[in-house]
Amino acid sequence: MGARIGVPIFPGTNSEDETVQLLRACGGDAELVHWSRARTLSDYDAYVLSGGFAYEDRIRAGAIAAHDRMMDFVIEGAQRGKLVFAICNGAQIVLEAGLVPGTGPIRRPTAAFTRNAPAPHFVNRHVYLKLAVEPSRCAIAAALKTDDLVPAWSAHGEGRLAASPEHLEEIVAGGHVAFVYAHRDGTVDAAAVPNGSALGCAGLVNREGNVLAIMPHPERDAWNFNHLDRAEGKDPLAPSGGAVLFRSFVAAVTG
Repeated sequence: MGARIGVPIFPGTNSEDETVQLLRACGGDAELVHWSRARTLSDYDAYVLSGGFAYEDRIRAGAIAAHDRMMDFVIEGAQRGKLVFAICNGAQIVLEAGLVPGTGPIRRPTAAFTRNAPAPHFVNRHVYLKLAVEPSRCAIAAALKTDDLVPAWSAHGEGRLAASPEHLEEIVAGGHVAFVYAHRDGTVDAAAVPNGSALGCAGLVNREGNVLAIMPHPERDAWNFNHLDRAEGKDPLAPSGGAVLFRSFVAAVTG
């Protein structure tokens, strides 16, 4: 039997269907796991936490979901080396759960994806994620090439990486910034960052390299019909663009 990928659904998750569709299109055996079936998560070989507004983002985004029973199984799996790919609200959840950057105890976060800056408003903007570590540093991105760009959409009100100066130094020193925001030509500067994120960070990886949290949605720029300007003459229903990161994840899970 092939590796199974569980996509947990928390109360308020809303990007699970397109996440599962893209995982399957990239060759993954992916299934939705409702919160009423939390115990079955232990049967899966890897996890993808998709976007949404789990528990209405009360207190702060991801804070309640991080203590949901489902996360007990995700955390246990991550500690055993299972791959965990977390997107947008999923990224907020794994930060609140302490899985990334993983520099402190579980469920004692040392960083957060918090309100955007300079103005704390919702950002809906096309972006590019640039790989900022050696591909081998992050198992989920291992099939990418150094400096590869992943097209995606930022769609969040709380996506700015924030931490104390000491913890930011620890994040840099530990090689935890997996992706940074970039322009289409690959250049990196403050103008490419849509939310004021510290270090220009778009994604974090844990110390062991098996948990990746990214704020933008690559699954929203992952089919030719999402970007016809870059897919002229191609099958509009074929996966492309942001699917490159999903392919890399599936390759890591099944390989």
